[in-house]
Amino acid sequence: MSAPRGLPDKAAIKKFITEATGSVGRREIARAFGIKGAARVELRAILKELADEGVIGRGRGKRYDRAGALPPVAVLRIARVDDDAVLYAMPMRGGDAKNDVGDDAAPPPRIIVRTETRGAADLGVGDRILARLQAKGTDYEASVIRVLPKGPERVIGVYTEIPGQGARIRPTDRRQKSDYFVEPGQNGGASKGDLVVADILIGRRRGLTEAKVVEVLGDMADRRAISLIAIHSNDIPDVFPAEALAEAEAARPVVMSPDAVREDLRHLPLITVDGADARDFDDAIWAAPDDDSGNKGGWQIIVAIADVAHYVTFGGALDLEARRRGNSVYFPDRVVPMLPEALSNNLCSLRPDEDRPVLAVTMRLDANGQRLEHKFHRAMIRSAARVVYEDLQAAHDGAPNAQTGPLLDGVIEPLYGAWAALMRARKGRQPLDLDLPEMKVTLGEDGHIADIRPRARLDAHQVIEEFMIEANVAAAETLEMQKMPCVYRVHDQPDREKLLGLREFLGSLGLSYSLGERPRPELFNRILAKAKGTDHWEAVNQSILRSQSQARYDPDNIGHFGLSRPRYAHFTSPIRRYADLLVHRALIRGGGFGADGLNDRETENLTATAEHISITERRAMTAERDANDRYMAAFMAEQTGAEFSAQINGVHRAGLFLTLTDTGADGLLPMRYLHDDYYQVDEAQNALIGERYGSRYRLGDSIAVRLVETNTLTGGLIFELAVASAETSEGARGGPRLGKPRKEGVRRGKSGKHSKRRGRRRA
Repeated sequence: MSAPRGLPDKAAIKKFITEATGSVGRREIARAFGIKGAARVELRAILKELADEGVIGRGRGKRYDRAGALPPVAVLRIARVDDDAVLYAMPMRGGDAKNDVGDDAAPPPRIIVRTETRGAADLGVGDRILARLQAKGTDYEASVIRVLPKGPERVIGVYTEIPGQGARIRPTDRRQKSDYFVEPGQNGGASKGDLVVADILIGRRRGLTEAKVVEVLGDMADRRAISLIAIHSNDIPDVFPAEALAEAEAARPVVMSPDAVREDLRHLPLITVDGADARDFDDAIWAAPDDDSGNKGGWQIIVAIADVAHYVTFGGALDLEARRRGNSVYFPDRVVPMLPEALSNNLCSLRPDEDRPVLAVTMRLDANGQRLEHKFHRAMIRSAARVVYEDLQAAHDGAPNAQTGPLLDGVIEPLYGAWAALMRARKGRQPLDLDLPEMKVTLGEDGHIADIRPRARLDAHQVIEEFMIEANVAAAETLEMQKMPCVYRVHDQPDREKLLGLREFLGSLGLSYSLGERPRPELFNRILAKAKGTDHWEAVNQSILRSQSQARYDPDNIGHFGLSRPRYAHFTSPIRRYADLLVHRALIRGGGFGADGLNDRETENLTATAEHISITERRAMTAERDANDRYMAAFMAEQTGAEFSAQINGVHRAGLFLTLTDTGADGLLPMRYLHDDYYQVDEAQNALIGERYGSRYRLGDSIAVRLVETNTLTGGLIFELAVASAETSEGARGGPRLGKPRKEGVRRGKSGKHSKRRGRRRA
């Protein structure tokens, strides 16, 4: 790829990066070469090519440096000590010995540790250090900043006692296949069935690694312990420091005064709309027909968001803890909030009939939902009502209740009118329109699972979503116009390799996808429309989802592919997302709304903060998914032996990954239960294909299965084929399925000859 007109060539960019002191970001490169506007997108493509070719290296936080370069400060592991007592170190990823640079990575440079620095004399192979690095030609010299403590590893599991064999801890992590032995006096007061946290010790007893209980979390029989497993397994902070709690308790309500800089919007009937179980209400909305005669059919809307920045200021204990958490985490039985309840459920929550400070955006739309203008302002509101989604929808559908009846004509119907206009604009943009149902776990008062069913998807949900999306876009546009730093919510276009796999899979279904066209959400929507109503509908949805890049936070804007928006930022949930709080602070600074806006120190660390909160978001998603898997396993435990309709959501050499049609529970049908043939994975078709009969199980196929095993501790569900499935599945039509089962312990290799199998396949 040659440089586009007006851009420096690759050689010039490489020279600039190589000669720079430390790593550089796209913004610095663009500034150095005077690159502006749309040309920044072309610069990004050139940098990606240079990095992919190994000409330059990728640093932390979307920064670049010379190929193979290491950061100025890094975590190292002592790899060897030579005969002259010279210490050689290896760089580590994430500071964890389990994540050493592997064989598939580029060879790491040689790092020699200076033995005269503090603590170096006592180092040995395997020790970890935080070190300052200095390049010496192609090598590096490391000065020890501090020696990192070894610290015992920990395990979370259920404490049990086996007569004649002693006490054990059974891990909750399904990847840990072995129990841990607990010596008498090392159980920390745990009783049989307790969920515990334990330090892993060095010794072994009865063939098992020893462990010492350090914390008892609760009785595993109480299903509410399930969320505790997810919290502790994913290292989610769930106890606020005393300083942060003291700051929250000391906060006082904002009082509207005649000389206040806030606009008084308390006369407008804004309402909050949330789920029935919500406790923090951080957004309120209002709409009315535009009174401008030149905008016939147009609308005025207001989105008002809790002014969290007023209470959580940079550098304070609340701010430090909020940044550390990154976001709130939601479980069926509890929330691990980003902010203490004194703020999240009280002063920052837009409760009805109480004055609350907000950062609001007023927008004018034309009849087709195109935004004509918008304005941000700090204000005071007084919510007229707290409405739940179901009641809002029922009122619009003609069945208002005592609360929504008085609001119907003047408040609720204008919301739906403005939403209809926004939906017309959405149709023109064609954002990615995937249909992925979400399951809701409902617990009874006793902590046991009362129900699991798909979450209702109402127009009321879309009303709120579209209002919030429009406000988020307005925030990003405003900050860009003001040239203010911004943590954008970015979503890159799909990776070409993933699209190659998607094309092959769609081709096996008779659906075409051309790689010659630039990826656009509209193209995926056309494929989804063709698959609608077919047996492959869910499989196509899942495949397109898996082909997409992961959204993240970044101070460098590349747009949001899925939403078809050139700029997008999270503004509407500062109670539960640190990213939104940063956007609020930037808007406050850019709009001159007070001294509590984004400061220079925050701006300098914006890249690192964006990377951190992207990680905490993924951590929260993993924890929520883990908890739901365990709740689902507990819900299914009494149904062992029952038959279910399922869809194949993944194909792997371990077997078939399944999703049950009714509950959405995920599980595995291990390869060992497919007795009728020997199956190979066909990655192009996303299918298991039998060698003997050519029968197949493909992504998206519906099959009947029987539940044979549940593991509440790990959240695992194991299935086998039901007889009906073997007789009626699509695979059966490819050839006879009920032939002579293959003998366990023998497999057919690629040459056609039989070879011995060692043991049984593991799920």
